Amino acid sequence: MNFERARETIGIGDFAMKIKIVVHEAAEGGYWAEVPAIPGCATQGETMEELMQNLREAIEGCLSIEVAPPEPGGVERIMELTA
Repeated sequence: MNFERARETIGIGDFAMKIKIVVHEAAEGGYWAEVPAIPGCATQGETMEELMQNLREAIEGCLSIEVAPPEPGGVERIMELTA
């Protein structure tokens, strides 16, 4: 199987990050890619340009999951990490 490892810079709002992706050539033509750091985050495209656009959208979708705030009186904390 032919594949290519690459780093993609993804902009989410005012924040940009570099994420490793793995690009595969699809048997039926085109490409598909996965993001090892985000389990289940994968997409496909007929061209490399389409794949990269779809990948940006998939990563944004995977990272924009809403997390319920902790219940009052609990010991959980919500914090932000800047990488």
